Amino acid sequence: MYKQRTLENTITTKGSGLHTGARVELTLHPAPIDTGIVFRRSDLPGSPSVPAIAHQVGDTRLSTLLRKGDASISTVEHLMSALAGLGIDNAYIDVAGPEIPIMDGSAGPFIYLLQSAGIVEQYALKKFIRVLSVVEVSDGDKWARFTPYDGFLLDFTIDFMHPALGHENSRIVLDFGENAYIKDIARARTFGFMQDLEAMRSAGLAMGGSLHNAVVLDETSVLNSGGLRYENEPVRHKILDAIGDLYLLGHPVIGQYTAYKSGHALNNALARALLENKKAYEIVSFRAEEAPKAYQQWRLSHA
Repeated sequence: MYKQRTLENTITTKGSGLHTGARVELTLHPAPIDTGIVFRRSDLPGSPSVPAIAHQVGDTRLSTLLRKGDASISTVEHLMSALAGLGIDNAYIDVAGPEIPIMDGSAGPFIYLLQSAGIVEQYALKKFIRVLSVVEVSDGDKWARFTPYDGFLLDFTIDFMHPALGHENSRIVLDFGENAYIKDIARARTFGFMQDLEAMRSAGLAMGGSLHNAVVLDETSVLNSGGLRYENEPVRHKILDAIGDLYLLGHPVIGQYTAYKSGHALNNALARALLENKKAYEIVSFRAEEAPKAYQQWRLSHA
């Protein structure tokens, strides 16, 4: 059977939050079968827990924030993306602060952390959420859509008119039956524009942002000394974010995600819309050899 996965060992790291600028300790723990991904605010009395599910999203301004009662954890999308990319079903994540560390702005450091902890299979069926019919949400000219597909394919288009990006780098289509998360997505960094920085900081956002943890663009160029990691790094990062946001469905997706100018808010709205339409999806499990090709890589390695 195709089995659930968790971490082999506990592992800890430290870093600063992108929006708060706060220094925070992050500890990842193994978790039992059917736990899911559960965040715990270890700095608060009683270490209150917040499950990583779509209906716990409380804010989507430039990141995804989970909230339950008085406890919240923001900027969870990159870590959630790494967990999805490695097929980890169950983990406790202790956060000694209000925000997940931004690290280098990508999911790469989280991939390294998770692989360093080790990944083990658990004796229980892995569950997938299979899209059965079209579900779409929109906001003005922005939209995101699920359609049935026997695998996991993401088709994303951005619309940033910037000389350093180029129109040819505004769209990417990735089929994980052919592409690999670690090679093609994990290293893509978050990005922003210098002209937006003052307004963001006035709103209490991006207080910890720098050239060390984001791609920063002025009116004509990329300011980072090393340039871009991929020619189309911004749209690849939007795919990275979407994978993290969609993992708040609680299971890997079997289906196609297509989006135009989507962000955390629309991604969450799409996840909620799918969950609210019971006829639009089903929960399925597989024998190992029957799983869609997009997920066969987990049988072969931790990549």
